[in-house]
Amino acid sequence: MDNILRGKNIIVGISGGIAAYKTPQLVRLLKKCSANVRIALTDGGTHFVSELALATVSEERVYRSIFPPADTTGTDYTRHISLGEWADALVIAPATANTLAKLSAGLCDDMLSALFITLRPGKPVLIFPAMDGQMFLSPSVQRNIATLAAQGCIVISPESGELASGQCGTGRMPEPESILSSLEEALHCTAQDSAFYGKSVVVTAGPTREKIDGVRFISNYSSGKMGFAIARAAAQRGALVTLITGPVHLATPPGVTRLDVESAVEMHGVAQSFFKSCAIFIGAAAVSDYRPVAAIEGKMKKEMPEIELTLVKNPDILAEFGIQKAPGQLAVGFALETQTGLDNARKKLKAKNLDLIAFNFFDRKSSGFEVDTNIITLIESDGGTTELPQLTKYTAAGRVLDAIEKLFVQQAGINP
Repeated sequence: MDNILRGKNIIVGISGGIAAYKTPQLVRLLKKCSANVRIALTDGGTHFVSELALATVSEERVYRSIFPPADTTGTDYTRHISLGEWADALVIAPATANTLAKLSAGLCDDMLSALFITLRPGKPVLIFPAMDGQMFLSPSVQRNIATLAAQGCIVISPESGELASGQCGTGRMPEPESILSSLEEALHCTAQDSAFYGKSVVVTAGPTREKIDGVRFISNYSSGKMGFAIARAAAQRGALVTLITGPVHLATPPGVTRLDVESAVEMHGVAQSFFKSCAIFIGAAAVSDYRPVAAIEGKMKKEMPEIELTLVKNPDILAEFGIQKAPGQLAVGFALETQTGLDNARKKLKAKNLDLIAFNFFDRKSSGFEVDTNIITLIESDGGTTELPQLTKYTAAGRVLDAIEKLFVQQAGINP
C-alpha cells in the first residue's frame, strides 16, 4: 500500500487508561509517515501521559478544554469547530469505558468529545477500547460500542493478554504499529470509495459440529478467527455483512449481523436463504465433510465393546452457491491443506465455480486453524495468483477484500 498517510490531517484522542503510555509512539509513527497530527487529551489522560511529551513528539500544541486560555485571541475560540473541519480522520486510543459512554450519548464537555461531534461526515473514526476484560464485556460497554458502530465508527476490539490488574484476558490496546495499519486501511477504503459500500456480503466462519450422541460430536480445530476478521473488515468498508458461524468463542464484530448454527446442515439451511440476495458469498467456515447418519439418543455407554459409525456426506454450501450464482454475484472460498496443495486449490476453484480462492497452509504455528496469523496465496478464476507473506488474520482479510474489489472493477457493469 502506498503511503496514504502523507499529508493527511489526523487527530489523536487520548483518554485516561494505562494504555495511553503507548500513544506517543503512535504519534511518532504518524509523523514518520508525514502525517499532520493534532492531539486531544482528556483530563484523565494527563495521569498517564504528559502534555509535554505529546507536544514534543507531535510538534504541536495539545488540546484539552473546549475553552481556550483567557489570553487567547482569534480562531482559538472556535478551535473545536475548525479542527473538526481540518481532520481527515480521528483515532481514539485508548478509549476508556467512560469515554465510550460519553461518545455514545453525544456528550461533549472536553475537546476530544467535541471533536468527535464536529468531525465532518464521511471521515473515519477509529476507536480502540482498552480496559479490564470484565469491564469491556459488561453489557453497558458493549451497548455503547454497538451504538458507536451503528453510527459508522470503526471500533477495534482489544487484544487478549496480561492486563494492568495482573489478570489475563481481553482488554489490551493493540500495539501502535497495528493501530497505524488499521488507520491506513480505513483511509484506503475512504480514498477508494469502497466497492463494498452498501453491498450484501455473507461470510461463513468457524467449525461445524456433527452429533454422534447427545454429548459427543465430530468437528475440527477451526477457531473462526479468519472468517470473523473478514466480516469485520467488510463491515468497515461499508458492506451489509451477515456472519453465519459455527460454535466459536469470539465477539461479534461491530456492525455485523451474526447467525449462530451448529451443524453443516443447519449452516446450509441458513446460507441458502441468502443465495439470491447477496452480492458476495465468502465461505471461510471449516464445514465438516461428513456427519453420522443419525445421532444416538442420550449418551452412549462406554460398556459397549465397540461402536460403528456410518457417515454420510454433508451438503457443499460453497459449491452450491457457486453453481447457482447469477451474473454480478461473487463466490470466494478457502482451501486449507497440510502440505503443498496449490493444484488442489485450483481444482476446487474450478469445480465449485468460484471467482477467487485463498489457499492457506495448516501448521498450527503461523498459519491455519487457531493461530492469529495466516499465510495465504490468492488464486483468481483466470489463473492469476498473489502470494501474501505471513500477516495477521485481520490484515490478511483486508488483502482478500482488496482482491474481491478488483474483481468487481473487472466485471462488466459493476462499478467500483
